[in-house]
Amino acid sequence: MKADLHPVKAETFDTKAGVNVDPKGFHRAVDVYAVSDFGLYMARGANHPRFGYLESWLLPRLNLRANIFHFRPGAEKDQDFYFDVADISVTGDVWTTRDLYVDLVSLTGTPVDVLDIDELAAATSAGFISAEDAERAIETTLAAVEGITRHGDDAMAWLRSEGAHLTWAESVTLTPAEP
Repeated sequence: MKADLHPVKAETFDTKAGVNVDPKGFHRAVDVYAVSDFGLYMARGANHPRFGYLESWLLPRLNLRANIFHFRPGAEKDQDFYFDVADISVTGDVWTTRDLYVDLVSLTGTPVDVLDIDELAAATSAGFISAEDAERAIETTLAAVEGITRHGDDAMAWLRSEGAHLTWAESVTLTPAEP
């Protein structure tokens, strides 16, 4: 499989301004930000053609961003959670992520899928990230896969064992897709 070679995707979460600046520089209004002792929760609409709402938890100690994509009818995927392996930093009210290419797809009760290792290798070879960044991405991936597996393929059970008690919206309203 050919890797989709691209520079590191950075994203900003400004809790005071109530915005999320996506990797393409678009400022997205955030419905909810909630800071906890283990991370930052964000919920916002999305005008994406496949999904209309996004919930995310930034988990700096674990180098993970946990996501639920609320898919549009007909675009659903067989997943409960989508994890981005990322460096996460916090400066005052601003949280920043640097995506480290590797993604994990979790469907409770089934083995976790690891995606984009080829992108990690290509980005490292191209100099987009350092060998240290790549090593951290691999260590994070291995720890997450092991933890989820040891907890019966239940990502939320593993995260609770790590002290990260994630909560999610009971219901959301999808934002209309852009034409």
